[in-house]
Amino acid sequence: MCLTQGKMLLFLLLVFCLGETESAADSYVAAVYEHRVVLNPDPRVPVSRREALIHMQKNLDVYEQQAARAAQQGAQIIVFPEDGLQGFNFTRSSISAYMETIPDPQEESWNPCTEPHRHNNTEVLQRLSCMARSYNLYLVANMADRQPCPLKTAPSSCPPDGHWQFNTNVAFSSDGLLVARYHKQNLYFEESFDTPPKLEIITFDTPFAGKFGLIICFDILFHDPAVALVERGVRQVIFPTAWMNELPLLDSIQFHRAFSLGANVTVLSANIRNDRLIMTGSGIFTPFSATFHHAVKEDPEEGRLLVARVPVLEPMGVNDEAESTSSMPSESGHCYEDSCPGSRSPSSSSNPTFTAYMMHDPFKFVLINKSEDNVTVCDGTFCCHLQYKWTAHDQRKELYALGAFAGTHTVNGRYALQVCAAVRCAGLEPSSCGQKAGEAESKMDFLLEATFQTKYVYPSVLVNRMVLEQPEKLERAAGGKVAMKHSNMRGGLITACLYGRMYHLDNEGLAVQ
Repeated sequence: MCLTQGKMLLFLLLVFCLGETESAADSYVAAVYEHRVVLNPDPRVPVSRREALIHMQKNLDVYEQQAARAAQQGAQIIVFPEDGLQGFNFTRSSISAYMETIPDPQEESWNPCTEPHRHNNTEVLQRLSCMARSYNLYLVANMADRQPCPLKTAPSSCPPDGHWQFNTNVAFSSDGLLVARYHKQNLYFEESFDTPPKLEIITFDTPFAGKFGLIICFDILFHDPAVALVERGVRQVIFPTAWMNELPLLDSIQFHRAFSLGANVTVLSANIRNDRLIMTGSGIFTPFSATFHHAVKEDPEEGRLLVARVPVLEPMGVNDEAESTSSMPSESGHCYEDSCPGSRSPSSSSNPTFTAYMMHDPFKFVLINKSEDNVTVCDGTFCCHLQYKWTAHDQRKELYALGAFAGTHTVNGRYALQVCAAVRCAGLEPSSCGQKAGEAESKMDFLLEATFQTKYVYPSVLVNRMVLEQPEKLERAAGGKVAMKHSNMRGGLITACLYGRMYHLDNEGLAVQ
C-alpha cells in the first residue's frame, strides 16, 4: 500500500503544535464512526433478500443516528467502517442476498435518493444516499457489490458463477449523488469476494477540502493503491477497516497514525468494534494531530463517534519533493560506525544479541537494561540504534528490548520489511520480548534511528492503555537515515517503532538484507 524517477517521499521535519488552530477556510470538520455491527449469527447460511435487508436496516438505523449526531456537531464528511452493514465470515454464496449492483459514477451520474427507480434492488444505496442528503454530509460507507461478467477490462478472468463480487466503498456527496465506487484490492482471507481484475485508483472531490482517496483495511500495508494515491498528490485518505489488532507493531491506531505521519497525509480511519475479534481503534489523523478512540478491556462494547476539525492539506504535485531538514550527517552505508556485525563495539559486547519472534518474524534483540545507554542491534546489515535515558523504570517489573528485522513477512500476508523497534516485553524473560504487552509503566527519553533501504518509513509511539504520543521530532537525512526523538512521555512505553516497507521486494522470495 514512486514518485517520478529520482523523486522521493521524504519526511518533513515535524515539530507538532497540538494547540494550533485553523480558520474555517483552511479546515473542515470530519467524523468517523467505530461501529459495533449487528451481526448475522449464521453468516455461512444463505438468506433471502428480504431477510438480508431486515438485517442491514438494523445497522443502517445506527448509521442514521450517528450521521445526525455528526451533522449536529458540524461535520461535513462522515466515514463508516468496512463490513459495517452485513458483518463478515460469509461464503461466496451466503453473501449473495446482501449484494447490490453499484453503478460506476465515472460512467453515469446517479442520485439514488432522488432517482430510486433507475436501478433495481438498490435499497441500501438509496438509504445511504438519502442519509447524506438529509444531513447535508459527504458520506462514505462499505458494502458488497455484484458486477456482471464479462467486464470490459478482463473478460477472460470472469469467475465461474458468471459475476464478480467485490468488497466496496461508496461515497455520496451532500446532496446524495453517488460520487465514487472503489473495489478493495488487497483481500484478507475474504472468500466471499474477488480481487478486482484491474487496480483501481479512486478519488472524489469536495468543495470544502478538495480531493479524497479511497482504500480499505489491508490495502494500507501495500503500495497499491495506498501509496499510489499519495504519489498522485492525494493528501486525504478515507479508510474504512475491520482491523484486528496485533501488538506490538500493528495495533490499529498505531499503524494508521504511523501511515499518516510517514506519508504526510490525513487518514480518516473508521474501524469495527468487536471484542471477540480484537477489533477496535479509529481515528482522525493528520500530520499534526490525532483524534482517536481505542477501547481497553474494561470498556463497554459499544460504538464511538469521533468528530474533529482538521486542516485542509494542499495537494502535492507528482514532481514535488517534500523538503527534508536534518542536522545529522549523511551516510551511505547501512550500519552505524563500530556497530556492524563483527565489530567490537562496547554496545554489542555488553548487550548480547538474541533472537525472538515478534509477530511471526525472527527479530534480533538486545536488552535495554541500564539507566541510560546507547545500544545497537543488527539483523544482517540493517542496524537499529537507540540512545535512551529512563525517567521511570522498575526493572523488577518490566523488561524492554531493542529489536531489528530485515526480511519478508510471510504469515497472513506477504510483505518485505525493515523494522526498528523498542518494545516492552510481555514478561521478565528475554524469550517474552516481541510478545503482546498492552500496559506499561516505564518511561524514557529516547532517540531511535536506523538507515533504511526504502523511503517508506512509518513512525509510531504507543504508550500505556493504547494511547498515541506525538514524536517530538522526525528527521530524514540523505542516505536513508531516519531518526525519531521523543521525551516527556505521559504514559509507559509499549512500542516506539520505525516501520520500513520494502514494497519493491514484496514479490521476491529472498529475505531483505
